Amino acid sequence: MPDVTNTAVTPEAAAATPAAPQHSKKPEKSRSLLQDAVRDLVRRPLFLIASGIIFVLLLMAAFPTFFASADPQLCELSRSLQKPSADAWFGYDARGCDVYARTIHGARTSITVGVLATLGSALIALLLGLVAGFYGRWVDALISRGIDIVMGIPFLVGAIVILNTFRDEDGFRTGGIWGVLTALTVLGWMSMARIMRSTVIQTKQTDYVTAARSLGASTSRLMFRHVLPNALTPLIVLATISLGVIISVEATLSFLGVGIQEPTISWGVMINQSLGRIREALHPLLFPAGFVSVTVLAFIMLGDAVRDALDPKLR
Repeated sequence: MPDVTNTAVTPEAAAATPAAPQHSKKPEKSRSLLQDAVRDLVRRPLFLIASGIIFVLLLMAAFPTFFASADPQLCELSRSLQKPSADAWFGYDARGCDVYARTIHGARTSITVGVLATLGSALIALLLGLVAGFYGRWVDALISRGIDIVMGIPFLVGAIVILNTFRDEDGFRTGGIWGVLTALTVLGWMSMARIMRSTVIQTKQTDYVTAARSLGASTSRLMFRHVLPNALTPLIVLATISLGVIISVEATLSFLGVGIQEPTISWGVMINQSLGRIREALHPLLFPAGFVSVTVLAFIMLGDAVRDALDPKLR
């Protein structure tokens, strides 16, 4: 039997021996609230459906001739109230105009008015809500009482009064789209301002704002660097929902004959023009009204999905 001898490993030999590779897991990077929200949104069927509908509507508003090659202003009485067919998918209205072409081109006016009025209202609400919530005291009381006064005016009544000011001495409309934008912007910011104010009041009491104030941060830095970014979420959600509502209000004003009028094409104008012959043909009313309903529903669905994704309490 051969002798088994224990051999000691010298330091030189140990240094020459390659060390076994150690597989260490890299720590995962922490995601921000916005990244978590985006990741949650793309998994929500409600968000995907609403985004798809809105994307198509925005394409229609930006490139209407891509969807409809017919002239929306070309009307022939010989085609009056013809039903939908291969030549005219939505049929013709009482004046013989192509309903499909007018519906596609009307998307630009309705969506543009809705987007611009919502942006204007959100900007007013952001500034007033931020100032009222941050400074408090008499500033908050003054702005809050002003909001209460404006909210006491019925929306449609106030819009009609404002739009009637855009008339000349002979009673002809002079405001057009800008008159409707003015009315919707002036009357559409109060709810968003209240939400912004309450959110700012909650945010300015948080620990990180208190710490920044104790470190000597200026008032402007506290407002725009620490308070504003963390108080925008409710305003974004409410503005998204309000956009659809404003589009429906624009259609209502045009339907009542005080909003946008010919020769400008909008869904509300089409609904107004179709009422006189509704017993003879329903399709001139059905399609523009359907587009208004789908648009409003899409923006409300989008706002609900964004709210659920950005609010950690709802996850």
